[in-house]
Amino acid sequence: MEQDQDLSRRNFLKLGVAASTLAVGGTAVSGNALAKTMPSGKTKAAIPKAKGPRLVIVGGGTSGLTIAKYAKKEYPTFDVVLVEKRDMYASCFSSNLWYPGIIDLEFLADHSFLDAARNNNYIYFNATVNGLDRSARKVITNEGEIAYDFLVIAPGISYDYEKIGVKDVETMTALRQTFPGGFISTTEHVTIHRKVQEFEGGVFVQTVPSGNYRCLPGPYERSCMIASVIKKNKIKGKVLILDANPEITIKKDGFHAAFDELYKDIIQWMPSSAVTGVDVEKKIIKTEFDSIPFDDAAIYANVRGSTLIEQLGLMAPSTRSNQKEADIDIRFYNYIGDPHVYVSGDSRRHPYSKSANTSNTEGKYIAKVLAARAQGKEIAWVSPRTVCYSMVDADPMEAISVDAGYDYDPAKDLISGFSKDTKTFEDRDVAKGKATLEWARGIYRDMFDA
Repeated sequence: MEQDQDLSRRNFLKLGVAASTLAVGGTAVSGNALAKTMPSGKTKAAIPKAKGPRLVIVGGGTSGLTIAKYAKKEYPTFDVVLVEKRDMYASCFSSNLWYPGIIDLEFLADHSFLDAARNNNYIYFNATVNGLDRSARKVITNEGEIAYDFLVIAPGISYDYEKIGVKDVETMTALRQTFPGGFISTTEHVTIHRKVQEFEGGVFVQTVPSGNYRCLPGPYERSCMIASVIKKNKIKGKVLILDANPEITIKKDGFHAAFDELYKDIIQWMPSSAVTGVDVEKKIIKTEFDSIPFDDAAIYANVRGSTLIEQLGLMAPSTRSNQKEADIDIRFYNYIGDPHVYVSGDSRRHPYSKSANTSNTEGKYIAKVLAARAQGKEIAWVSPRTVCYSMVDADPMEAISVDAGYDYDPAKDLISGFSKDTKTFEDRDVAKGKATLEWARGIYRDMFDA
């Protein structure tokens, strides 16, 4: 990207003044974002006084952990605080490999927020964010408020059950607890693992949502892993993939080959079959054309930006995001009108894959943006990479993969699609199966080790 396409330092400083003026006037910050309800007796979070420009990062997923580490590396003067509501880490990426026993739960969860913070010289603060005052530059948590110079919100996704025809709270709750999607929390993975291990036959439904959802190949990989268990244990059952899309969204040749050659009588793929409703009690899932009975399921609803984005007043209008994502600059990730607040990871409005490697490489770029802006500088836009492996057979371990980049169109100020150097590797083999595990280990090391 040419340097003259970037914001000048002067314009950047003007933007900061304008943002502050708007915030004080109340026109740039929603009522929810200004909420200052504090726990009884709490005013300030129990963390040391900042020794440099304070960078607060909300969310300890792939994006948040990467930014916390690399922002400190890029600009050691930063005083970095990672705010995370969980007290124990476990990754969503690689979770499909647990279902057939390729990995164990420890593979996903044997990583410590405390170790990451100590190894990389930042603070891990176990708290839940429930408010934001952008005019005073304070983030509000259940453990007190934290003043910031720069703030990154990286809260991941939420499910949008209304888009699959489930609009009442009672059914949403029953669906979430009985047939979880398995693409947000660890407890979902535990439930699906139990379902797969206890499956005795019949129809196991795996849905695939429309739109840009977390881990585009994930539902297809999971279908293969469940099918491998059915095949190994000689269970009289099948995996029914109800796909809202007319075609498999990525690595279609490799997945179709696996369906046809490995699981011909086990996996049934139904394209253009968007879910329009679910009867949880009767175990019936509805599409535009069918009412399908099933025995068990992982029902993956459409995704949206985390509800925290909406609660903090950072959500984009529908003209810029139809998935309730953050209203941020497409190149530099700052909330439009506020150069001190950024949103990264799967709540961004970019068309990038919502996946671990994307968030990891993107996080390193955002760390550079923050380091530069803390020093009154600007850098050129750099595309993240999406390197993704998908296991299609458990025994032997065989996988397919993709390596993708993205292009930016300056005339339209948008990400125009995959870059020309994007490649897919769709002939499954054991080498890529082994690489799948090392890919995950590499991301863990990059986030948690020094």
